[in-house]
Amino acid sequence: MSANGRATQRITKRTVDSLKPGTLVWDSEVKGFGVRCQRAAKTYVLKTRIGGRQRWISIGRHGSPWTPERARTEAIRLLGERAAGRDPAEARDEAKRDPSVAGLCELYLAEGCATKKPSTIATDRGRIERHIKPLLGRKHVRAVTRTDVQRFMQDVADGKTATDIKTKKRGRAIVKGGKGTAARTVSLLGGIFSFAMDRRLRADNPVRGVKRFKERKCERFLSFAELTRLGETLTAMEPEGENPSATAAVRLLTLTGARKSEILTLKWEHVDFERVCLRLPDSKTGAKVIPLGAPALELLASLPRLEGNPFVLPGAKKGAHLVGLPKAWGRIKARAGLEGVRLHDLRHSFASVAAGAGDSLILIGALLGHRNQATTQRYAHFSNDPLRAAADRISGQIAAAMEAGNGGAEIVEMKKSH
Repeated sequence: MSANGRATQRITKRTVDSLKPGTLVWDSEVKGFGVRCQRAAKTYVLKTRIGGRQRWISIGRHGSPWTPERARTEAIRLLGERAAGRDPAEARDEAKRDPSVAGLCELYLAEGCATKKPSTIATDRGRIERHIKPLLGRKHVRAVTRTDVQRFMQDVADGKTATDIKTKKRGRAIVKGGKGTAARTVSLLGGIFSFAMDRRLRADNPVRGVKRFKERKCERFLSFAELTRLGETLTAMEPEGENPSATAAVRLLTLTGARKSEILTLKWEHVDFERVCLRLPDSKTGAKVIPLGAPALELLASLPRLEGNPFVLPGAKKGAHLVGLPKAWGRIKARAGLEGVRLHDLRHSFASVAAGAGDSLILIGALLGHRNQATTQRYAHFSNDPLRAAADRISGQIAAAMEAGNGGAEIVEMKKSH
């Protein structure tokens, strides 16, 4: 027994495994070194006096990397720090106040992504693990400068983090660099440092003011002739054995402007035939309603419903939705002569047809479910003809009014009468 009445023995794995909640055991070899169990967690600690004050220093939770032997060695090191006149507890506290960038990233993923969707978080984690941690992970948060961020962006653009690794039994992660990847990762880094400012881990954001590479927007739109070829190809391939769910998916993507994930996960309960729309409980931008044109509605009405499968586009597995659409699209676009066209370009094509017909960007944004009108702005150049017609009409009326004093009054009156 120790002087304070607590049990002492050489702490081993067996000792730790036998601990029950609320128990504390002191080591018989190293004074002040112990292990305690609070609820389910078992933590190695060091109790000592520093500068006349009693201090409890948490070494770490039992489990990798903390074994009894390694924790005992760390306790001896901390006691050495104390003997040298340094306060190891203060050093630990300072480290918590200024964590590494890798530690900040983990905190951000755990506590700073509450409003993000799982798919977005997965993308963020990929950029953190593949780019941010390898290049900046070891630096302390307060030590990162704008120059570090600029160098980081250039390194990612130059491909210094590029890799090709095996992730699963049949999976691979092919990581490439490039200016687009660099720009998107720096944007994420800016959000992570904003989170650090909110947590008072840093007073400023080193990403602010860094001039980023411009992201090249892929704007591929199908022409009328290409849309015709696509329709002819689908019609030809359907009786030849192409997956009917895949051809229906391509048609729905083209006719609605919806995202691929929205169509693939579409359930019959989301199709409102009475109000002619799709009512999606969730999407990239949250719950949304997608209005349906007559052709899309007719297509949906013609699709069979499989008993026990809630999805509009059933897959090969029982009760599951279609998977493998990109492979089917590869066959379809090759036959239609649409090399280089992505499935997402069908959404762009829907918007470009609307813009070319003179529909407003606000209306197009509502159809596509854009939260930011700037996202819809890329389609503005398609509405040049309607805009030019409006400019001709408006300027004509203004010119007529301005010429009213020079014999143009009759023209103005004629326009008013119309």
